[in-house]
Amino acid sequence: MKKNLSKFILFFFSLFFIFHFSFFISVSAATPTPNATDQIKQDLINNIASKVAQLKLVEKRGIVGKVSDVSNTQVTLSDLAGRIRFVDVDELTKFSSPNAKGSFGISDISKGDTLEVLGLYNKESRRLLGRFVNVISLPTITHGVIISIDSKNFNFSVATDSNKILSVDIETTTKILSYTKDAGLARLGFSKVKENQNIIIVGNNLYIFPNIPKNPNITVAQEALSPNQAIIPSTGSGKKLTPITK
Repeated sequence: MKKNLSKFILFFFSLFFIFHFSFFISVSAATPTPNATDQIKQDLINNIASKVAQLKLVEKRGIVGKVSDVSNTQVTLSDLAGRIRFVDVDELTKFSSPNAKGSFGISDISKGDTLEVLGLYNKESRRLLGRFVNVISLPTITHGVIISIDSKNFNFSVATDSNKILSVDIETTTKILSYTKDAGLARLGFSKVKENQNIIIVGNNLYIFPNIPKNPNITVAQEALSPNQAIIPSTGSGKKLTPITK
């Protein structure tokens, strides 16, 4: 009986030792060593730093330019400052044009078109990944001096800085704005427009600067004007002199 009990006790301790030792080995194997833990932390830090760096390189940006070249995956633009810009397009890029009657895509863009592009700009590659590409029409900007006014037909003539004569018709969509240092920018009626005032024409918007002297470089010869554009000199009192005709 004692012999059997001794064998049982020996067998029990043997099993306990084997189980305990196996558990210790498995736990030790599952627990990373200090060096492995440090490496995991470092890899994580490096990955985060890389993502942050990539995010800093990319920003939302918009550009306007004229198309100089176009392909299925890229549009080359010349921006308003004359710099060359590269725009990449993909399946997520959306195209639009105010004149398009149906679907509009990259194949409908031609050289010479003016585009407004919004997308993701990469500072490193200096390329823009286009997300919205729109065909636009930039307004013509003209600077000159008012030389004659036709109150009956609601138009006036402007001598430009290239000494050309431009006839300006006032329509319902036309906005006439006057700028002075005291009043700032204010709406102006057609009856308040005077000759020899500086004017900047931007599309349907007319900006008049009554307090700025006329550009001396703008000179239009009297004989270059048609009869209804003739410059009538002023007496200074607001009354117009009637030319003497024979």
